[in-house]
Amino acid sequence: MSAENEAVARRWYDELCNQRRPEVADEIISDDHVYRDPQVPAGRGPEGVKELVRPYQEALDGHWDVQDVFSSGDQVCVRWVGTGTHHGEVMGLAPTGKAIRVDAVSVHRMSGGKIAETWTVWDTLGFLQQVGAVPAAAGAAA
Repeated sequence: MSAENEAVARRWYDELCNQRRPEVADEIISDDHVYRDPQVPAGRGPEGVKELVRPYQEALDGHWDVQDVFSSGDQVCVRWVGTGTHHGEVMGLAPTGKAIRVDAVSVHRMSGGKIAETWTVWDTLGFLQQVGAVPAAAGAAA
């Protein structure tokens, strides 16, 4: 079942996010899906996921580059890198035109062949530093 679960998780990044196909959420996200990220609140189910990714697609022309995928039991872990250009308002921040890159890890819990729950940790501070909302640490590359 691990290979099947991993394939479903990859569809989140490849089809839903990168190919800008929101209808894929209806196929891979459970109706009661919960997204857990303290920085980015999201609604439940497929509609919540569609609303979650849209700002990054539109305001950052975001691209999700999957680096690693592995699974255990009903959970699939994905290490990914998000890139784009900040050309629209996101997280209340006016566009800066700056290129961004963030590292992230998401863990997806599977149930009945769909993603039922997601935990994501991403470099929020790095993102804020790259767009100039927070000063970079002395000597750090922004």
